[in-house]
Amino acid sequence: MLENCRNARERWGGVSELIDRWLKDRQELLVHYCDLSGESDFSQTEALKQKLDRLCEALLDYVSTGHFEIYEQLVREAREFNDGGLELAAKVYPRIEKTTEVALNFNDQLGQGELSEEDVAALFDQLSHLGETLESRFEMEDFLIKHLHSAHADKVESA
Repeated sequence: MLENCRNARERWGGVSELIDRWLKDRQELLVHYCDLSGESDFSQTEALKQKLDRLCEALLDYVSTGHFEIYEQLVREAREFNDGGLELAAKVYPRIEKTTEVALNFNDQLGQGELSEEDVAALFDQLSHLGETLESRFEMEDFLIKHLHSAHADKVESA
């Protein structure tokens, strides 16, 4: 998954400052995810909760930037160029929205106060599902960037 992030940065980095920043946020999110994914000792609940908090903070920042900045820009460009991009976005965005629900549910479970060792273990069981969901989301986002932004990059930069 981290390698896919690097590949996306190589493909889309430099297209715009906003997307560059967002891809950097994606990489930070993945670093926090990877930092947690190898854990197996759930007895250090406070230390793990801090790591989970950092993951969730990066997760919410990433998801919010996507929804409130990146996707709006992509739709604006699709509307401007009127070459089928709006229809494409209408098909992909609902699928991305489902991944947002998974991320928000994961975050909500963390925010329920003190966590026992069992609570932390349950969160780690869900961490794998979150990782799979994020990987799917990243693929869809990269697809949208390619078809709704990069396809028009020359025209956008000259505008």
